[in-house]
Amino acid sequence: MAQPTAWEPYPEPLAVDSAPLPEYGSGSLADLLPTLAAGMGVPGTTATITELTPADRNCVFLIDGLGWEQLLAHPDEAPFLASLLAGSRGGTGRPITAGFPATTATSLASVGTGLPPGAHGLPGYTVRNPDTGELMNQLRWQPWTKPHVWQPYPTVFQLAQDAGVHAAQVSSPTFENTPLTKVALSGGTFLGRLPGEDRMDLAAEQLAAADRALVYTYYAELDGAGHRFGVDSDTWRGQLMHVDRLVQRLAEQLPPRSALYVTADHGMVDIPFDEQHRIDFDEDWELRAGVALLGGEGRARHVYAVPGAENDVVTCWREVLGEQFWVASRDEAIAAGWFGPRVDDRVYARLGDVIAAARDDVLIIASEREPKESAMVGNHGSMTPAEQLVPLLEVRS
Repeated sequence: MAQPTAWEPYPEPLAVDSAPLPEYGSGSLADLLPTLAAGMGVPGTTATITELTPADRNCVFLIDGLGWEQLLAHPDEAPFLASLLAGSRGGTGRPITAGFPATTATSLASVGTGLPPGAHGLPGYTVRNPDTGELMNQLRWQPWTKPHVWQPYPTVFQLAQDAGVHAAQVSSPTFENTPLTKVALSGGTFLGRLPGEDRMDLAAEQLAAADRALVYTYYAELDGAGHRFGVDSDTWRGQLMHVDRLVQRLAEQLPPRSALYVTADHGMVDIPFDEQHRIDFDEDWELRAGVALLGGEGRARHVYAVPGAENDVVTCWREVLGEQFWVASRDEAIAAGWFGPRVDDRVYARLGDVIAAARDDVLIIASEREPKESAMVGNHGSMTPAEQLVPLLEVRS
């Protein structure tokens, strides 16, 4: 950290409560499916995104990595999506928020269960399993653990199916039997289709299959392009153009009394490849001191201390990173509401003893233990608008 001059005070660490919280309970991803299901009369669900109007048939198209700010910046590549921006979030022209951390496993669980991360219990890319002491990758589900022990709540799809609503997920066949699908998106019928165009056609067919229908479909390749090449790359722009055509294809096939909602699990930021923007945990003795496990991802870290070193690790991380990251102890992050209004007992110890969320364009990489993740151009996870804000575009028939 640069030393201040004689006439400059030491900068204060970022206050924990200055982080911009997700709109849990009124405008987050966790509120979307319960709002749609409540509009179809599904018991146990509540409409908390009050701007949305009920429909008999609802389709959610989740585009992995399509942040609000990235969409605003690329209207030429996505003319159809751009034409829907003014009507986002029930005609308010506003986005919704992903939830913290803004990462795929967490967000998909929030979408499917209708619960914030502190309740569904997938609070990061990798977190410690308190039963084994190992880091668990919640996207790849490694090491394997019993899915419905890890996440015991029913999904909104299951509640809808139990209430007589036709529920279906249309996605890549790759995801049909994954543990993440089981805990986040199960319930109803899973229909695997590889080409995006086939998914759009099948999603429209599933919407028309019953008087009340709840259909989910998903596209992952935009996110992959962003991670590998960045959101300012020609490859990413080409993927956005393709996504725009897919959304229009689905919108043009909506059966009567339908609403299509286009949203995303997170946005993304490109991080330069230099020591100022990529702080290497594996080469930084100060950050490593007293740390037993490093979880999370570059912009949203869960840090697990050696027993007895928790306070020292919080202090050190705050001193080293506190101008660029919101650094909180576990209890401080919970009290501030980072993971939602409540954290279940089974989830408490999954959270880091220290949690670091990036404010600036910076990463905490781990070049030796996380070589692939450390080489990504585009990254996400934290609470900045570029990562948190996602669209809720609407087309009705």
